[in-house]
Amino acid sequence: MYGAVIHAPGDVRYEQRDDPRIEQPGDAVIRMIATCVCGSDLWSYRGVNPVRRPTPMGHEYVGVVEDVGADVRTVAPGDVVVGSFFASDGTCEICRAGYPSRCVNAIPMGRFGTQAERLRVPMADGTLVATPGEPTPDLIPSLVAASDVLGTGWFAAEAAAVGPGKTVVVVGDGAVGLLGVLAARVQGAERIIAMSRHADRQALALQFGATDVVTERGDEGVERIRELTGGLGAHSTIEAVGTNESMQQAIRSTRAGGHVGFVGVAHGVELTGQQLFNAEVHLFGGPAPVRRYLPDLIDRIFRREIDPGRVFDLTLPLSEVAEGYRAMDERRAIKSLLMP
Repeated sequence: MYGAVIHAPGDVRYEQRDDPRIEQPGDAVIRMIATCVCGSDLWSYRGVNPVRRPTPMGHEYVGVVEDVGADVRTVAPGDVVVGSFFASDGTCEICRAGYPSRCVNAIPMGRFGTQAERLRVPMADGTLVATPGEPTPDLIPSLVAASDVLGTGWFAAEAAAVGPGKTVVVVGDGAVGLLGVLAARVQGAERIIAMSRHADRQALALQFGATDVVTERGDEGVERIRELTGGLGAHSTIEAVGTNESMQQAIRSTRAGGHVGFVGVAHGVELTGQQLFNAEVHLFGGPAPVRRYLPDLIDRIFRREIDPGRVFDLTLPLSEVAEGYRAMDERRAIKSLLMP
């Protein structure tokens, strides 16, 4: 089979890889319907994360089950499935508490590289969710979004304690931030302030439910948020970037007693004890427990209650995966959908 492999920063190739096969009784092998490039993939593409050897890429996926191991009970050949970006057993104490991304046996799906024609999924019963029927083609982008960025935006909103009557600030206008806007709307926020400097992303944020857009950053951005919130700051803030600048922006934009939900993969974030003590805000986040949300999110997508697939503004054959990376790196695309 063929799939994406990164060889060095800026060097992603579509090349032959080993065919996946059942290796453990809990495995499933799926044929990919669609996958995509994630903003977090760009950390390696840009050389922020070191690339020491040729490495398969990708962790988001929708596919058709081709084969299952002897212990698999919840999915069967022919099922269309959506999977989390972490494989999890679904049975450990941490999974049962609602945090499968921190399962005691968790395996990042990026280890297998989902930007490929076929994929082995370990611990299939705890990782995959079958759709309630054959999805129509227009639902596929939304189902791919559920595999990571939608579930991550959903978790960010919950971590930020979004709810009715609250004002929410969203720091970051990539796919996760935009779907954090959508999640905040569905979860009942009264006011949603999207921080964005890009017209196309501002437009999509407004479509997803943002009520205000703030283009300023740093001290000016904090001051603008304060102006919009009666001098107090937001009740809830979603941090969806992962840089020190974005985390500082999020904390400083939140009122005393408010909540910050952080889901950007942290790079260079430094918080002092004195800053945290003085901020007096709740901080909660990390890798989203997407598997917990998948049944509900898939149901909402099938009922057409939400349309998160609109974050994909570039669709390419999987063979053109390198262009998908270039377009996102150059900000010509919000998110690239790849079709084998």
